[in-house]
Amino acid sequence: MRIITIDFNYVKLPGNVANATTFSFPVVYEDIVLEIEDLFHGEEKLLGMVIEAAKKLEKKGVRAIVGACGYFNHFQEQVRDAVAVPVYLSSVLQIPLIKMGLKPDQKIAVLVADGEGASVDFFAKANASISDCIVKEIGSLDSFAPIRYNKPFLDNGRLKSDLVAVVQDLQANHPEIGVILLECSDLPPYAAALHRETGLPVFDFTTLINWVHSAVVRREFYGYM
Repeated sequence: MRIITIDFNYVKLPGNVANATTFSFPVVYEDIVLEIEDLFHGEEKLLGMVIEAAKKLEKKGVRAIVGACGYFNHFQEQVRDAVAVPVYLSSVLQIPLIKMGLKPDQKIAVLVADGEGASVDFFAKANASISDCIVKEIGSLDSFAPIRYNKPFLDNGRLKSDLVAVVQDLQANHPEIGVILLECSDLPPYAAALHRETGLPVFDFTTLINWVHSAVVRREFYGYM
């Protein structure tokens, strides 16, 4: 599996998409250097470097390309059209499928790193409707600052507690929430805690990447009859 990542130096825990031990199969990363605020807002000047990264991976013989930031969704269609292999750049691409499994009045709690960038247009680029979601920015949490602002020290326990508190508050105020989706590729390390404390299914980048891998690297079935 080949993953386009952002060249940041903060700690990447197991579960983070940019930590290769997160996956049970080999992954190769293609780093790009950018300002994260530009990616949040889908600045057009980033398009060329994202396409270039995808083409580099394609030349290495990849079967599929994925991203390591939900905001790569701003460029999903352009990158898809620029290469010959399947492209799944963002965790939010799962929203249409998730919604199909929910009752009509249920919604998806989407935790995002930047609320302003998670606009109606942003979701539409994933063939998703923001009206199906309850969007919550977690980028302003003090415990998330090392990730948001690329700082060296991360208090993992504090961030986990803060995220659980955020989601429990959402659940209490929005009983229509049926599923949680973590936009940010740094949040999968906390998915199990969120699932355990809320009882809700939790989708994230790892559910997307494992799904894609299971389709492009098929295995024979063995068992008993």
